[in-house]
Amino acid sequence: MSIYVDADACPVKAEVEKVGTRHRAQMFVVSNGGLRPSQNPLVETVIVPDGPDVADMWIAERVGPGDVVITGDIPLAAKCVEAGAQVLKHNGEPLTQANIGNVLATRDLMSDLRAADPFRQGGGKGFTKADRSRFLDALERALRAAKHSGA
Repeated sequence: MSIYVDADACPVKAEVEKVGTRHRAQMFVVSNGGLRPSQNPLVETVIVPDGPDVADMWIAERVGPGDVVITGDIPLAAKCVEAGAQVLKHNGEPLTQANIGNVLATRDLMSDLRAADPFRQGGGKGFTKADRSRFLDALERALRAAKHSGA
């Protein structure tokens, strides 16, 4: 069981490290750089070259059943779900076989709407304490499930 964190713009890196350490899980924090490496021996900071989706590809090539992935990137989430991993968004929302198709379609629709109206502003919600709390609970449940699945 490993935890993979798509770390660029991830607001819950400290929470992942805290919960992951309690479960003695190997953690991979993947980014293009600019992050301070953790002193935790369970955390491996992975710096990938700059470029579109390089961190995503690094994660997608390694993840498998029994692993947990933390990402807000929907195409990466889809690849990880397909590989058998549990996937959580930063707000604790699980992305699963049951919902990833709808989430991808919504993402594509919103992208099309933004492209059609260049003056369209925002729409994104800020990250709240409630989101952080939901994430901690969801990560705890995901790691327990991964342990019980024999991974």
